[in-house]
Amino acid sequence: MIFTQTILLGLAALAAAHPGHEEEEHRRAVESRDVHHANKRALENCAAKLEARGHTARAIERRKNTLEAHRDHFIAPIVKRNTTTVLDTDHEGSLNATTAASDETYVFADDTCTVLNPEGEVGPFYVLGEYVRSDVTDGEPGVPIVSNYQFIDVNTCEPLAGVWADVWNANATGVYAGVQTDQNGNGDDASNLNATFCRGIQQADEDGVVQFSTIFPGHYSGRTNHIHIVLHENATELANGTISGGSVSHIGQFFWDQSLIDLVEATSPYNTNTNPVTTNAEDRVFGEQETEDSTSDPVFNYVYFSEDDLSEGLFTWILVGINTTASYTPTYSFELTSGGGVAVDGGNPGIGGGAGAGGGFGGGGFTLPTALPTALPTGIL
Repeated sequence: MIFTQTILLGLAALAAAHPGHEEEEHRRAVESRDVHHANKRALENCAAKLEARGHTARAIERRKNTLEAHRDHFIAPIVKRNTTTVLDTDHEGSLNATTAASDETYVFADDTCTVLNPEGEVGPFYVLGEYVRSDVTDGEPGVPIVSNYQFIDVNTCEPLAGVWADVWNANATGVYAGVQTDQNGNGDDASNLNATFCRGIQQADEDGVVQFSTIFPGHYSGRTNHIHIVLHENATELANGTISGGSVSHIGQFFWDQSLIDLVEATSPYNTNTNPVTTNAEDRVFGEQETEDSTSDPVFNYVYFSEDDLSEGLFTWILVGINTTASYTPTYSFELTSGGGVAVDGGNPGIGGGAGAGGGFGGGGFTLPTALPTALPTGIL
């Protein structure tokens, strides 16, 4: 009874913040909770296999090279722990950044890997048809971040090479590009429909890794600071620099430690943001990513590029387990076309080709994975 009341209260809050399609997304996330637990168990069993095949070593070297390319001095990283204890704990770790770049027991420990609820909310500001690119800053002011994501198939323990990560986040004052609505900055600013800042798509390399350069997102009404992601499989890159076709096996959101958020929000231009602040503890989606066993951790690990200097930016990384047998349909109300951004009434006109092709994803619904992994598959070395 208490659990049912909690769900109903959550849906009521959802309707108030984003009326309409997000109620359905919330229902799907609740229904698919069991899938999360199966995925988490499978990913935990993958660590030894990944190390044996050399994926761990390559990931460590990649992170080390990225860090060294940006600065010469490292400070101690702050590590996000368990979602139950994280809100009441000082999260500044005892490891230094050099150790973080070279010690796989730190980088790939269970508490730095995550399997999120199978379908997080896509939110009201997803824009179909964004471009394939790694630097998505577009000159936006704010704290620069370089983010590495590594995706692992929980059914096979293999890296998801070739998948396409579609990411987007708000700017420093909580405004999304490509959207015109009173819920997103100046609702009279039609020029924002053609903006593409903090949006982009990258294809994963052989180790299932993508990297983006963006800025630390600001907050907006009802939400803490976060980044969205949609993972496309078997898509095709078109000549116009967008992707087409394929399926979506994950919809999710990622976060940062509240202590880091507070530091960022005190700097310019974040401190000009007039939206009311919502902390991680108050954020509805952050809470939904916490599962009943409290092992889900949707928070980036990070280090500073320069000691105590946010202006030089952050290097962040996260390892995510994906069940590739799942299939989801991200909803959208705006699309980037060859003629610029447009609003899409009803949305989801069918599988299509992004900017210039005028296509989209099929409407509504999702499919749970065909199998729920409970142990490490055999014969995959």
